[in-house]
Amino acid sequence: MQKVKALKKEKKAIIEKFGQRSNIKALWQTLNTTIPYFLLFYISIESLSHSIWLFIASTSILILFLMRVFMMMHDCGHDSLYNNPYLNKIVGFFMGVLCGIPQQVWSKHHAYHHATNGDWEKYQGPLSCISTEQYEQLSTKQQKAYRKNRNIWLAPIGGFMYFIFNPRFNWLKGCIQFLFHALKNIFTGTLSPKKIINSFETRCWGDWQEFFHMTGNNIVLITACFFAGMYFGWAEFLFVYVLVISLSGALGIILFTIQHNFEHSYATDSASWDYYRGALEGTSYLDLPRILHWFTADIGYHHVHHLNAKIPNYNLRECHKEYEELFSDVTRVKLSDVSHSFKYILWDNTAGRMISVAEYDANLNAVNA
Repeated sequence: MQKVKALKKEKKAIIEKFGQRSNIKALWQTLNTTIPYFLLFYISIESLSHSIWLFIASTSILILFLMRVFMMMHDCGHDSLYNNPYLNKIVGFFMGVLCGIPQQVWSKHHAYHHATNGDWEKYQGPLSCISTEQYEQLSTKQQKAYRKNRNIWLAPIGGFMYFIFNPRFNWLKGCIQFLFHALKNIFTGTLSPKKIINSFETRCWGDWQEFFHMTGNNIVLITACFFAGMYFGWAEFLFVYVLVISLSGALGIILFTIQHNFEHSYATDSASWDYYRGALEGTSYLDLPRILHWFTADIGYHHVHHLNAKIPNYNLRECHKEYEELFSDVTRVKLSDVSHSFKYILWDNTAGRMISVAEYDANLNAVNA
């Protein structure tokens, strides 16, 4: 708790020093991310018919660059990449097209994560974890399914659904729902476009602003994919596109999960929740090799990012180093800990922390002994 008090005291000074954004640094990051992305995409598709080893090498690097594209989009959503908000919107939209995500819609929901991190009554984390009490109420078959659906090896399927299928499906589903809604109203005598629009409700988007962002993203992406398919050949393009997006998405899901689901990470109810404890105790420091820190835009310094999302990625490392003593209690997760961290999928609402199923079983056996 002493570190939390110190963090609250130092927060203003930290933001004043490290919250400064640079358009020059942001532009350089934009260029050194997107240019290799397009080049590697071209090489990956062309190498399919020439060299399997070149294909594997180029695709592997492309997957990492796509993760960096997503991180650029992420920072634009926080308005923390460029100093100019309009540049963040423009570049964020562009990066969202490259990774298949409507940036404004995603950023809006992501902001909710930042506002509730550690408050497990409001936000159950990237894996939608349940409490030990809820788990206890499940049948043996349901408990097995719950554990199976949160297996790290399912991440590529999650990547496909999250980055390829869902953004397209939800948009099309919502459009079809609106079409039937409009036709139904017209046939029943409602001819006012305003009334038809205002009376429409769907779970596919939150409001019409989200719809327009989803529409813009999908139109640009589908158009780009159409021309790419015509140029490279549909089979070759779709094979590389689906493979790269799904695997890069899988890495993103794993990365995001272990930054909040780890051994005894902070997870409490709304009444006891504290924003700063969420940053220090509910967020990990992912200690990666330097090259992987670059590909992930230093998001491994996630505790600093959750302290204040306005701190740009190119200042996170320096901030961590200068205030290392303040962050000394933050859980450090290494690559070798990734599989282990994925086991913490239950919220112990009594202890206020995340536990593994094995720990839950041990506690249950101790009580029944």
